[in-house]
Amino acid sequence: MWAPDSIGHLPPLFLERMARLLGKEYPAFVAALGRPALHTLRANTLKADLPHIAALLDLSLSDSPPRSGEGAGERSLPWCPEAALLPPDVHLGRHPLHQAGLFYLQEPSATAAVPVLDPQPRERILDLCAAPGGKATHIAARLQSEGLLWANEVDSRRAAMLLANLERCGVRNAVVSTEQPERLAERLPGFFDRVLVDAPCSGEGLFRREPESIREWSPAAVRGCARRQGHILAVGAELVRPGGVLVYSTCTFAPEEDEEIVGHFLEAHPDFAMEEVPAYSGFSPGRPDWAPEVAAEVRDTLSRAVRLWPHRAPGEGHFLARLRRAEGVPPSFARWRIPTVPRPARAAYASFCSEALREPPAAERLVLLGADLVAVPEGLPDPAGLRVLRAGWLLGEVRGQRFVPSHALAMALAGDDAGEVVDLPISTEHVAAYLRGEPLSSPGPAGWLLVTVAGYPLGWGKRVGTVVKNHRPRGML
Repeated sequence: MWAPDSIGHLPPLFLERMARLLGKEYPAFVAALGRPALHTLRANTLKADLPHIAALLDLSLSDSPPRSGEGAGERSLPWCPEAALLPPDVHLGRHPLHQAGLFYLQEPSATAAVPVLDPQPRERILDLCAAPGGKATHIAARLQSEGLLWANEVDSRRAAMLLANLERCGVRNAVVSTEQPERLAERLPGFFDRVLVDAPCSGEGLFRREPESIREWSPAAVRGCARRQGHILAVGAELVRPGGVLVYSTCTFAPEEDEEIVGHFLEAHPDFAMEEVPAYSGFSPGRPDWAPEVAAEVRDTLSRAVRLWPHRAPGEGHFLARLRRAEGVPPSFARWRIPTVPRPARAAYASFCSEALREPPAAERLVLLGADLVAVPEGLPDPAGLRVLRAGWLLGEVRGQRFVPSHALAMALAGDDAGEVVDLPISTEHVAAYLRGEPLSSPGPAGWLLVTVAGYPLGWGKRVGTVVKNHRPRGML
């Protein structure tokens, strides 16, 4: 837990640099780092809006806690209307509605990246460094199930966490891969309308939230991060279509990882230019004077980047730059010729839908990948040869003549989509028992049913007699 005297544990070389860069603002900056970090609830608008979620939680979002070193303000975030600051004594990570995917708990400044990216329905969006999924699920909500979200994470363990968060939020149109960025650029050059590079960084902006980042910090680590970030950004640029958008994001204060990276990128990529972003309250301009080695004609545009400071905005340190690629001839890609699903598999799926659902979900472009029945997003290129964990909406598994529904199918349904539902009130032991993997007692017709909380899916159950067997994945317990 962060305490005001924790500032004494920050690296002296970091503090010396920030004092030199910030000048008169340094005392306010240090004071902000001595206060507890703020937390944000971002509504998953694929399922519900913020006022409805607040009502279900019996949570007031209209109070005025401290937002920055400059005093008090409202709980709303000016750049992200679907998010609000939480009271400091509210902890919702294990709340049933969080398990149902109604909201994502996110650091306040981190909610700014997707509004700057500005994804639009029916576009193809790449989140190149996507785990654990805060920005990927935000993109998915902005797409409203129209278009393609490709979420990549090179670390397979973190990619599994990313996939779990996308499933929890009911995302239907996502591809999750564990590829090196270079491999994606080889296969999909110029494929995406917008690319987010939320680059791995030294994490200076998260010092008061993540003490381990303090222990790992050094000037050499900053330089190493900068080299890696420059490479990832250059590769990410290859994936942007002509006329498309590239957003570079970090959670560090270091100019070597922020203005200098973008400045040197623009020197090497004259087909990209900095764009202005909306001047939301809490956004501060980039600092061209902190990148003196960048060519003057490029350096002058770096003020169009955005910095979020803990003493000026309700969140941690962040840097954002929005870059536009020049117009040109877009590359062409052959559409994936999806193989026809064998008739027995279709029959098994149809039988399940007729028994368990009011009607089959809107899911075209079905493909059988091994035993998995998947609805793939429109316009998806053939992913063969790429390390892909999931290529679309996993509906379930075909086992001979039986179809076993997936957790992803349950979480992307509405509560009233199922023919049989066991709806649990929020504040009951039955919800906790189900989330622990225990069976429920509920008489009724035998077969598959949807277990919901306040009308929102938590997962599948299967009734035998008066007992509903728990089919929530064991790894989630």
